[in-house]
Amino acid sequence: MNPNIDLSPNPLEVFLQKPCGEFTKRDIVTYIREKQIRMINFMYPAADGRLKTLNFVINNYAYLEAILTCGERVDGSSLFPFIEAGSSDLYVIPRFRTAFLDPFAEMPTLSFLCDFFNKDGQPLESSPQHTLHKACETFRQVTGMEFQAMGELEYYVIAPDDNTFPATDQRGYHESAPYAKFNDFRTKCMSYIAQAGGQIKYGHSEVGNFTLEGMIYEQNEIEFLPVYAEHAAEQLMIAKWIIRNLGYQYGYNVTFAPKITAGKAGSGLHIHMRLMQEGQNQMLTEGRLSDTARRAIAGMMELAPSITAFGNTNPTSYFRLVPHQEAPTNICWGDRNRSVLVRVPLGWTAQTDMSRIVNPLEPDSHYDTTQKQTVEMRSPDGSADLYLLMAGLAVACRHGWELPDALQIAERTYVNVNIHQQENAEKLKSLAQLPDSCAASADCLQRQRAIFEQYGVFSPTMIDGVIRKLQAYDDRHLRKELEGNPEAMLRLVKAHFHCG
Repeated sequence: MNPNIDLSPNPLEVFLQKPCGEFTKRDIVTYIREKQIRMINFMYPAADGRLKTLNFVINNYAYLEAILTCGERVDGSSLFPFIEAGSSDLYVIPRFRTAFLDPFAEMPTLSFLCDFFNKDGQPLESSPQHTLHKACETFRQVTGMEFQAMGELEYYVIAPDDNTFPATDQRGYHESAPYAKFNDFRTKCMSYIAQAGGQIKYGHSEVGNFTLEGMIYEQNEIEFLPVYAEHAAEQLMIAKWIIRNLGYQYGYNVTFAPKITAGKAGSGLHIHMRLMQEGQNQMLTEGRLSDTARRAIAGMMELAPSITAFGNTNPTSYFRLVPHQEAPTNICWGDRNRSVLVRVPLGWTAQTDMSRIVNPLEPDSHYDTTQKQTVEMRSPDGSADLYLLMAGLAVACRHGWELPDALQIAERTYVNVNIHQQENAEKLKSLAQLPDSCAASADCLQRQRAIFEQYGVFSPTMIDGVIRKLQAYDDRHLRKELEGNPEAMLRLVKAHFHCG
């Protein structure tokens, strides 16, 4: 047995005795034959952010070979608005490393995420996956480092309230059963996600919980481990699909919407990042945040307004990004401060063996804790286009690497106080603000689009499409118009309840 594989929850890795990144077509065929797989699913995201599915019955070996080698044709104009019906055919080709057993299928089924290719057999320049691939490759070429990321996936579970062991309103953080009602549901989701290849860090109940019209709303979170950014986006896509499907089986409703109702915690999609070189984390130098990390942060400070175009994509996003809600509004960063846009979380930099203090019979561990340091972007939410958001963050961190005054920008935007206290009013006035609507976000992307289009990462066609979509909401004054109008706010929430 491979010691790096034998505890893997992914049954394909255990059977094939290799990590998923090394899967080949021969491996896939072997697994299909040995495990008597009867169906194959191709899955791929469309412009609405949801995974689409194409089903195949395995008729015979020749057909299996054709599916895995050639992929299949799909109607691109029904998936993306930027593709015209007159030239809409696209190819979808499976990525073998993404293979996973469908936990919901009645008959044994193997699913794959796919890449899009155009009529000339080239990757589709404007596809979300290829945009992220280009962003990561460009980051590597410019900086010599690998861009890694992971997400904190927040969501609400909604079910009839049985009025037993009521949770304390807006005090659900890390609550245990029976006050948290959906811990078992969350752990089942985590198990399925892990079996599908998701590298999970942990899960827990979150702050938000309330009852409304006889229904209980409970907020939960599943957080991932940092991996190569392309893989991070894939894991989040599959995780959202699994959580929704399992919710459907249980008779629960599930939403990743950024805002449910006024006065209650919204759901974010915080993204942690680290920069790796030759297997070593570059975020720290001698126990302090490195200049490399500060340059990346500076890039995010500069491009934060336009990153909302990928991470906050419907009008309810901007009802979450308001002051005093543990969601950022000011473009600044700081240590362990949850009101800033980019947070530097605790990173085990004290160089103390805390485990030995708690467990005195243990020898010194000498564990390399520098690998754990990340920085966290706190503005995105569940409406995000996951691939474009990761791509935008990779562009921003690369941009910081190229800015000649990056360290000065980082110094100017650093905040180590509560920015909303009266004595810090002057500092608050010096900070730029995030957009307050989709329309304002579109304006920001238009002004900064050249940076995203540099090196051919984001295609002009894609940027145009994102801007058009945001402008179409016509929400420039919506926050003011809906102030004090809970009925209109509820209609807006319902319209975007199943975003992303």
